[in-house]
Amino acid sequence: MASDLDLLEQRCRERLEAAASDAAHDAEHVRRVVHNARRLAAAENARMEIVLPAAWLHDCVSVAKDSPERPRASRLAAVQANGWLRQWGWAEEWLADISHAIEAHSFSAGIAPRTVEARVVQDADRLDALGAVGLARCLMLGGEMGRPLYVPEDPFAERRPPDDHRACLDHFFTKLLGLSATMQTDAGKIEAVRRTEFLHGYLRQLRREIGN
Repeated sequence: MASDLDLLEQRCRERLEAAASDAAHDAEHVRRVVHNARRLAAAENARMEIVLPAAWLHDCVSVAKDSPERPRASRLAAVQANGWLRQWGWAEEWLADISHAIEAHSFSAGIAPRTVEARVVQDADRLDALGAVGLARCLMLGGEMGRPLYVPEDPFAERRPPDDHRACLDHFFTKLLGLSATMQTDAGKIEAVRRTEFLHGYLRQLRREIGN
């Protein structure tokens, strides 16, 4: 049975390099989530044998953001990840918790994390949707999907319900600005508040620049 985390991570990287992805869910996104997960796992005393495979493989199945299948993406990724991990000889006793951590990481799936490892992976992924990187990912993906930066008649959704199918900026109000309240770990909460303030600063600057 293989239990070498370095070998596992090498195999994960090789699989992910060959996988399809969108602008916001590329190999660098995965690398950042793994980096976040390592730090949070150390703070929460979580099992790396579960956290690291789940973090590396949480997006191993690509489903378009606007696909009706999107809420199932994390479940599909968990099935794929388990198949690979069995091939690589990863301990059977860890697979159920790895699957759960992958399934529960997804915002759209709405699955509550029930283990410390799942809480770590969920927070690690959500941190990458905040701060400077989160801002860039939001705009990159919105541009890839052909959405404008904002709705000219009401850029900050002050007189209408926000709709992130209409404009990139609406995604701040439908999801991003509320993520810090969903964080599951103490270290994740602290970092999420810091990164969310960066997004508020961007919105203040944008308001000044567009004269709204």
